Amino acid sequence: MKKWMSGMLAGVIAIAAVPVWMSFESLGEKEAAASAKVAVASAKEVAPAADQSVLPKESDQPLPVVGSYEKLKKLLKDYEKGHGIQYGVAVKEAMEAVPAMEGAPVLKAKTAAAPTPDSSSYSSTNVQVQGVDEADIVKTDGTYLYQATPEEVRIIRAKPATSMELVSRLSFSGDEFSPQDMYIDEKRLIVIGQSHPKAVRDHIITNEKRFMHGHSNTMVQALIYDISDKHSPRLTRALEADGYYVSSRKIGSSFYLVTNKGIDWYALSNQSQEVPGPRYRDTAQGDDYKTIGYSAIRYFPEAIQPGYLIVAGANLDNPKQAASIHTYLGSGENVYASPNNLYVAVTQQEVESAGKAKKSLIAGGPVPIMKSETSLYRFSMKNGNLAYTGKGTVPGRMLNQFSLDEHNGYLRIATTTGDMWRTDENTSKNNLYVLDSQLQAIGKLEGIAPGERIYSVRFMGDRAYMVTFKQVDPLFVIDVKQPDSPKILGALKIPGYSDYLHPYDENHIIGFGKDAVADKETAFYQGMKLALFDVTDVSKPVEKFQTVIGDRGTDSELLYDHKALLFSKEKQLLAFPVSVHELTAEQKAEKDIRAYGSFSFQGAYVYGLNEQDGFVLRGTITHLNSDDMKKAGQDWYDSAKNVERIVYIGDTLYTISRDQVKANSLQTLTETNTLMLSK
Repeated sequence: MKKWMSGMLAGVIAIAAVPVWMSFESLGEKEAAASAKVAVASAKEVAPAADQSVLPKESDQPLPVVGSYEKLKKLLKDYEKGHGIQYGVAVKEAMEAVPAMEGAPVLKAKTAAAPTPDSSSYSSTNVQVQGVDEADIVKTDGTYLYQATPEEVRIIRAKPATSMELVSRLSFSGDEFSPQDMYIDEKRLIVIGQSHPKAVRDHIITNEKRFMHGHSNTMVQALIYDISDKHSPRLTRALEADGYYVSSRKIGSSFYLVTNKGIDWYALSNQSQEVPGPRYRDTAQGDDYKTIGYSAIRYFPEAIQPGYLIVAGANLDNPKQAASIHTYLGSGENVYASPNNLYVAVTQQEVESAGKAKKSLIAGGPVPIMKSETSLYRFSMKNGNLAYTGKGTVPGRMLNQFSLDEHNGYLRIATTTGDMWRTDENTSKNNLYVLDSQLQAIGKLEGIAPGERIYSVRFMGDRAYMVTFKQVDPLFVIDVKQPDSPKILGALKIPGYSDYLHPYDENHIIGFGKDAVADKETAFYQGMKLALFDVTDVSKPVEKFQTVIGDRGTDSELLYDHKALLFSKEKQLLAFPVSVHELTAEQKAEKDIRAYGSFSFQGAYVYGLNEQDGFVLRGTITHLNSDDMKKAGQDWYDSAKNVERIVYIGDTLYTISRDQVKANSLQTLTETNTLMLSK
């Protein structure tokens, strides 16, 4: 018997809502509490019509409709028979955990070329696709810094650096709203976070044994402020969607918000009353929360799971554009966006019966064979609206959104099949596929680095760079110029691995990861490693420069979140936050590659980088004082003084923590000023 095991949560809502030109003065900070009435009766279930003039074209083969509450229960019942559902979510059996990291460097979606030199007077968020903005905890417009913390959003006048000033705070009390990240543009500040509105308390199913009660009032809010007066931001609109925050994108005035919403399977199975679908609200269209009717919910047939993936879209500049709602039941894990398309990736695992299993290293006996495949659902984007336009499927599982790239009408994807721990033909292998405009695979390169898995991928125009790892770090250079015949051009094997690859120019790429030392069958990571790879001769890639920070235990947010990187080729500037651990002299003498160092530093490492000199450490900047260091032990913690982001404005470098902003000369790193932010 085979079992299909789907990935995370599922479905899609696209709310193409619009702003209002009047201000909602009465909302104020109370908007975060979502004090409006909840529309939950079946009569108020909606499938709003959209302005057809702004809608992208739907696929000629639309996905099937759930249609009714009874059909929903049947779909999930069928799923339960094959997979099992515990605590309202699907049980994943024997799935290999792969850490996810969202984001990547700035690349044009059409050409996927390396970023053009930065000639602006201030830095911007390091995003994956040029023209597709990504939310972050710190933004700048060249004069002001905007910072999101779990309790508040701050607007800081950063220029001139000698007279920095905190000009306003947007504070959120209690657990009703907690900012997570934000966007800014010339007109607006968009603050995104989790909320638990009182108005969305569960008042339909009141049984005190209600399963997973907390899911009933968890929402994601996007609060939109008019920031023409920085001293007094004015809340003009709130967009809300059920569930937990996954990701978002902003393309010009079009804003897209992605959330995951679990379905309460216990309630569906045991309550007599109909469990409502996901909720949303857009205050530009009214204060009531609206529930999506099952007649408006579609599903991914091969990826049924008790959950929804909700994508809310809004055209922020068009007050006349009607809302459009597209809701899908299914499963999804990774989201990639180009300027025109949104891709939702769904990973499924196929479990072969034990009788078909081969012997492996584990237990020396038969082990079930896990086969995975990834389905890609494409949605075109236009003016805040989404339309389903097709599906493709490839073998294997993705690492993260780095694994996808749209280029000249083709979609490229890198995956891993099999399991690293196996020693038979089902051991892990890595692959690259090219899909055409119909999402049909027309080119493939399979079986790369058996026994290893992908740690990072970077597509740059006609080339792809893939890093795999088990004991050493092979960097593969892959030619994808001919979509129907991708091929390996060259490879470089060196100690360690790269978690993140960032283009330097068309012939050089920067790797950020960990150094590693092998001991028989196991490799132990050491300090943080930076490497500049020269791929001028694609058949013989070279590690031109490399440097290692600290010892085992050293870590950086950059390895998990690309937005922590500040890079400017033009300014020969490379900076990121890092927590450094170092071995003592006695530990080094013992040469124990498994030994962890002790905490010695947290802050920004600032490098100069060019093709002649490589990585030159210009200096470090910390917000910790001598007393903090005296209190530190073997490790450090998530202190408010930890540097989280580094930006530049003009000739000043700013390091930002939740406790303070420090301004230093970009040329000399001499401290100019410090602004304390804590209340």
